[in-house]
Amino acid sequence: MKILVTGGAGYLGSVLVPFLLQQGHSVVVLDNFMYNQTSLLDCCHDEKFSVVRGDTRNKELVSRHLKDADAVFPLACLTGAPLCAQDPIGAQTILFDAIKMIVELTSKNQMIIFPTTNSGYGVGEKGKHCTEKTPLRPISLYGKLKVQAEDAILQSGRGITLRLATAFGVSPRMRLDLLVNDFTYRAVYDRFVVLFEAQFKRNYIHVRDVAKVFFYSLNHFDKMKNEPYNVGLSDANLSKLELCQEIRKQVPEFYFVESKIGEDPDKRDYIVSNEKIEKAGFKPEVSLSQGIRELVKGYKIIKRNQFANV
Repeated sequence: MKILVTGGAGYLGSVLVPFLLQQGHSVVVLDNFMYNQTSLLDCCHDEKFSVVRGDTRNKELVSRHLKDADAVFPLACLTGAPLCAQDPIGAQTILFDAIKMIVELTSKNQMIIFPTTNSGYGVGEKGKHCTEKTPLRPISLYGKLKVQAEDAILQSGRGITLRLATAFGVSPRMRLDLLVNDFTYRAVYDRFVVLFEAQFKRNYIHVRDVAKVFFYSLNHFDKMKNEPYNVGLSDANLSKLELCQEIRKQVPEFYFVESKIGEDPDKRDYIVSNEKIEKAGFKPEVSLSQGIRELVKGYKIIKRNQFANV
């Protein structure tokens, strides 16, 4: 197929795009390279790969490259609550307006597979798993805009939305701000972390499994279309404290303590059921412990030392 991937040079796209090329698809990436990343350089030899430097909000540009696409994966995003709070206009125009434009520009024969987020559940009920039927109560601008975009895609009648758990793992366009990635980095280099509201829970998914669920959704589109799906590890609904305990199994020197004062600005707290996507035939392959082990190795290569003297 011919697939347009907006934001394809980001954390997820940098894993997904090479995977799609390996499976024989032709891929056009539209990205503004706002982080000056070079993560897709190793795709440039592939004749099935094209790259466009541009803005996903540019209607003429998006329309031109959508014209011949069988499917579009709108990954372009200001990802995360802090970044969206910092730039609310950018968040509105990229997370929602650009998605609504893609919906309007696509035809009934084109497929849209969209990564939303299970942070739309906000604060769940203690001990009760959030399913796709659970009311969405996002608490950040990021979550609210993602929920609005998901609704626009599902209303179009030609989309699948993937409510992704918090991603982790190594990517050519690495992110150290994701929770597992961040805590593992602190364990390797700082050897300690102070936890705020350590009992808050969330679900996790490896970035390679995210790439694979896009591929699975593409191949089973007719069966899965017009539905949202939670995508995460069913054995990884963990609190921050439990996550640190998992990391310490591989970094024994890691020390963590819960602060009795102070609070986490990220108030998300929920556990998630992934039964629906599993019944549809998809199961993640990379465990949390495998991902942590991978990150520990990766941090032998990456060191955030630009402000350090040693």
